[in-house]
Amino acid sequence: MYKKILFFAFMASFFFISCEEKPTGQGLKTGIWRGEISTQGQKIPFNFVISKEKKKFKIDLINGKETIGLDEVFLLDDTLSFNLHIFDAEIKAKVNDDKLSGYFIKNYSTDYKLPFTAEFNLKGRFDYSQSSNKFDGKWETVFTKKDSSKVRAIGLVQKNDSIINGTFLTATGDYRYLDGYSVKDTMFLYSFDGNHLYKFKIVSQNDSILKGEFWSGREGYRTFVSKKNINAKLPDPYSLTFLKEGYDKINFSFPNLDGELVSLSDEKYKGKVVIVQIFGTWCPNCMDETKFYSKWYEKNKDRGVEIIGLAYETKPDFDYAKSRVETMIKQLNVEYDFLIAGTSNNESASKSLPMLNQVISFPTSIIIDKKGKVQRIHTGFTGPATGEYYEEFVEDFNVFMNNLILE
Repeated sequence: MYKKILFFAFMASFFFISCEEKPTGQGLKTGIWRGEISTQGQKIPFNFVISKEKKKFKIDLINGKETIGLDEVFLLDDTLSFNLHIFDAEIKAKVNDDKLSGYFIKNYSTDYKLPFTAEFNLKGRFDYSQSSNKFDGKWETVFTKKDSSKVRAIGLVQKNDSIINGTFLTATGDYRYLDGYSVKDTMFLYSFDGNHLYKFKIVSQNDSILKGEFWSGREGYRTFVSKKNINAKLPDPYSLTFLKEGYDKINFSFPNLDGELVSLSDEKYKGKVVIVQIFGTWCPNCMDETKFYSKWYEKNKDRGVEIIGLAYETKPDFDYAKSRVETMIKQLNVEYDFLIAGTSNNESASKSLPMLNQVISFPTSIIIDKKGKVQRIHTGFTGPATGEYYEEFVEDFNVFMNNLILE
């Protein structure tokens, strides 16, 4: 018996010493990687850069013209895991020399686990280097969903060197940064921002007609037809959501991140211009809008203006919603106020704000004057990927807000 005890003690100490002395992370190569996530029989490629400073790894996710910094990167033996920015999503993969293999996981969605692979030192999202400019221009587009309902959009496409950049605008937002390539009469566009997976396959019928397919995430699929039209327009974003007859103000009472109830009648907001932002941390257009509002608020917070973000998150649990908002605040350096308002669907948002005719989009912004009256309600957000549309929005917003603050 005594010999058995000595043997197990020796083996335990040997195992402990082996684990303690085993180097970790030496096999993870720093530099450019090309990743690929498989979904619906399609592959979504993207690049990321792994760097290391003071024994801490960092990843920069490259999505078209944007770079998204990821600082929650963990390596244990041969297993790499990293959280994806503000989103409740992550990638977990085994490290094998110059390759990674594992899964892209959405933690807030049941059984959402898609195959992920990556290879070291593959520059660019794809290997194709010769693309045509035949797809350049503005395209009046109609998407058809699986239930046969229609969604109007405007496609924007521009070839830059060997890469094709683009996006699609709808009445409730845009598809953010897309990039891709063309082969003969077919164009492919992709996007992965850490949470949303997009692939477009677009076939030219002639100089003015395109037909395409659009895969989104694990299950989303639409077909579409586009017609070249330099004068293509969408509904006025200020006309879609409005106060019901008999209302000129909104009111609410939601908990802040400390659980304390906050309303527009609180002393902090009296006599100030207030922007109420209906949003969720899971929403890509909301991320763009929050970045814009954060910088704008930093410059204008001393001018008698406040912003209140009403968070509608993917789970009804307060602590979960709070943690998601706190992550976003940290990642985007946001200084304005946030309240936990409900769950992430249009019906929930509409019920929580019954004075509105409807909430059809995350985000939606309500601009309130110093007397507490609603002056504007803007549905959706036209982000920086839309180029001149974004620039026009910013100019109009700044003029309108400046006049409202000075009244």
